[in-house]
Amino acid sequence: MTALLAPAEFEALLLSLKVSLVAVGCALPVAVALALLLSRSFPGRAILDALVHLPIVLPPVVMGYLLLLTFGLKAPLGAWLDATFGIRFMFSWTGAALAAGLITLPFQVRAIRLALEAIDPGLMQAAETLGAGPLDRFASITLPLAAPGILAGAITAFAASLGEFGAIITFVSNIPGETRTLPLAIYTAIQTPGGEAAAARLVVLAMALAFAGLILSEFAAARLKRLAGR
Repeated sequence: MTALLAPAEFEALLLSLKVSLVAVGCALPVAVALALLLSRSFPGRAILDALVHLPIVLPPVVMGYLLLLTFGLKAPLGAWLDATFGIRFMFSWTGAALAAGLITLPFQVRAIRLALEAIDPGLMQAAETLGAGPLDRFASITLPLAAPGILAGAITAFAASLGEFGAIITFVSNIPGETRTLPLAIYTAIQTPGGEAAAARLVVLAMALAFAGLILSEFAAARLKRLAGR
């Protein structure tokens, strides 16, 4: 890989993988909790569902700007986190992971919710009749049957976060080695005189990663469904 990419390009690739992995890993528990909540009927569910899926319809630049207003060094929450815990998202790869996780959270929530809603309610009722508590039912029935949706959502979100651009560049800027992910490296190459070849290499790489992620998502979900006997 290093023979095909320049050191700065390879650095951007590794950073993208790290940012996407952290983004999906941190967002996954939140996605599972939201999907469990949204799979039930309660007052205000439509409003919560709209809020969860808002990052899909809003321009990514708007989401980046909102993150800037919330976690910027001059924002109340951002200043408090920095002063109290030394946590700084702005101009950091962790901020890029936060932006990517927020943008791709709806992909995970939707896939997990669809998997949860496909579970036969009779299984849960039978388990409850046999004395299984909520945690037992979740661990022995809900989680295994929803596993294909969880895995498919996580892989899809990972692939999508690799391509996130607007929210990241708005929130954490385009810093080499720190926040310059693969899409930002493509943008930089396009803006650099004579950078057409580098941009083309990175575009091909980004397309290959996205395609591989989608194929892996379908394969993993199908494999888990076969193992679960569905």
